[in-house]
Amino acid sequence: MRNVLIAALLFVLVTDVTAGSAADVGWPAYGGDAGGTRHSPLTRITPANVASLEVAWMFRTGELGQGVKDWRRSAFEATPILHDGTLYLTTSATDVVAVDAVTGQLRWRHDSESRKDLHYSDGVSRGVSLWVDPVSAAETTCHARIFAPTLDGRLLALDAKNGNPCLDFGENGAVDLLRDVRSQFEEGDEWRDYLVTSPPAILDGKVIVGSSVGDNRAVVEELGIVRAFDARSGKLVWSWDPIPRDASNPVFAEWDPQGVANASAANAWAPLSVDPQRHLVFVPTGSASPDFFGGERPGDNRWANSIVALDGETGSLRWGQQLVHHDLWDYDLASQPTLAKVEHEGRRIDAVIQATKTGFLYTFDRDSGEPLFPIEERPVPQDAVPGEKPSLTQPFPSAPPSLVRQTPVTTDDAWGLGLFDWLACRKRIAAMRSEGIFQPPTVADSIMQPGNAGGSNWGGIAFDAQRQIAIANTMNLPFVVALVPREQWQQQRESPAYEGFEFARQNGTPYGMRRTVLKSPLGIPCVKPPWGTLTAVDMAKGTIKWQIPLGNTPLIPLNLGMPNLGGPIVTASGLVFIAASFDDHLRAFATETGKLLWDVKLPAGGQATPMTYAIGDRQYLVIAAGGYKGDTTRGDYLVAYALPQ
Repeated sequence: MRNVLIAALLFVLVTDVTAGSAADVGWPAYGGDAGGTRHSPLTRITPANVASLEVAWMFRTGELGQGVKDWRRSAFEATPILHDGTLYLTTSATDVVAVDAVTGQLRWRHDSESRKDLHYSDGVSRGVSLWVDPVSAAETTCHARIFAPTLDGRLLALDAKNGNPCLDFGENGAVDLLRDVRSQFEEGDEWRDYLVTSPPAILDGKVIVGSSVGDNRAVVEELGIVRAFDARSGKLVWSWDPIPRDASNPVFAEWDPQGVANASAANAWAPLSVDPQRHLVFVPTGSASPDFFGGERPGDNRWANSIVALDGETGSLRWGQQLVHHDLWDYDLASQPTLAKVEHEGRRIDAVIQATKTGFLYTFDRDSGEPLFPIEERPVPQDAVPGEKPSLTQPFPSAPPSLVRQTPVTTDDAWGLGLFDWLACRKRIAAMRSEGIFQPPTVADSIMQPGNAGGSNWGGIAFDAQRQIAIANTMNLPFVVALVPREQWQQQRESPAYEGFEFARQNGTPYGMRRTVLKSPLGIPCVKPPWGTLTAVDMAKGTIKWQIPLGNTPLIPLNLGMPNLGGPIVTASGLVFIAASFDDHLRAFATETGKLLWDVKLPAGGQATPMTYAIGDRQYLVIAAGGYKGDTTRGDYLVAYALPQ
């Protein structure tokens, strides 16, 4: 145990994110470490004693929608980080708070002064990042800095000791992230569609951010550039655009000249990962705009929907792998890349694992970008609307197998609570197109499986290197999608026949879009459960070790597996901790077998990723319980669990 802890601390010290004091053993970065493994070396909480966990303390942010124009679109999904006995996190309104890690008492709070009079396309911040200046003395102002994104598109630098702005960073402690992104926001607008929802990555004295760009508004939206800022001054060091803008870029020739001029987004809204030894930044990108019609952006659209490795010093591309060609399904790479040591063909390889909305896990050599398991380009459905040219093939990894369903949905898949519900679902399914994964949308209602929520989403995976097990929570939640001819868009949007559908304009194309979950008259998914699963993957073999339903429905006492958002963590003692499920529970499972070992009801929905740490001889497990928009119980709780003293 002692050697494991020393190794973990040494790894942390060679990065810009430091654990601070010897008393801290825990979670210095959003993903547990700079590579997003979500793994803890701690062993004090074990499979034998985990059932004895009890609430150690509870902190409340005090934010329950006061003064917010549209609280339904905001959520408290933060994962705290630990430094010098203090937890740091953002609230749902992106204020920054520092909480005593032992008592849960507030140490300081910084009002970000984010605008609450606006609608935000994705009103959430999932956490903060830490940088400790390796040159300045410990007592110096802003020796340790907390970097926090705000709802209204700023990046703050705060003194970790007291929450005061680091005035040498940007303008009085803030950088305006709306600069140089072709912002579509104008003063007087009610909507803000550009923000940063993930904590920045920290590498070699640089703060590196992606962005969240509101989906499906138009062809011309904000640029999806990734930017690195100097951690002291806030000056821009480099930027990288996933869409090539001139002929000096090798993939520029693959784009239509007019299409590439207007192309937007392809942004990296998921957390980034960094490899300090290789000085590499691993970036998962999203789709080019808009998501469901690509007639204005013909071609594969590299480097959208790709995992890319960037040089941390210059931002130049080292290598890239596109995992969805010409995206028509909103299959963003939503998960943080996981930097793992994977045993493969008798060697232990420094790899990067990328979870996806399609349900695939792709694994690449970190240096070369070569896949560890071969990738095959397979033919996919081609039935599309006029003006659309889907990719003829898509990349399928040979292993591991998909973690979710990808096959056509048929009437045999129908499910319901009672005969009436079941018959209604059969009728709905029979009336729709369903050709399986990568079926292009048309003006007819089409069943999209997996849906645009995944598969995997922003919760990502956790990796246990000793056991070579990756843990992933996923969803089997088909969506109904249709393109709407421009002249019919407003009429359909106002029609009672489409109540419950989300409508999007997709300006600059001939079609708007509408979509909804494929659900029964009673509002439950129309396909057989499980609708949410937890899966263990043997990454050395590329096989599924176990898969179980995750979450229960309150309607009937069966473990059906619920939709879920959030992520898992693993510990060296052989535990998986995860909430995520839309039933407001936090659970512990055995890593080797998937056996449920502990189950507790949270005060609100746990749509967040937990974290764990030790102060002195006590290990804590902490999770934000804030709920998810309109789908789970809302709240403002940060809850810590520990074994009885």
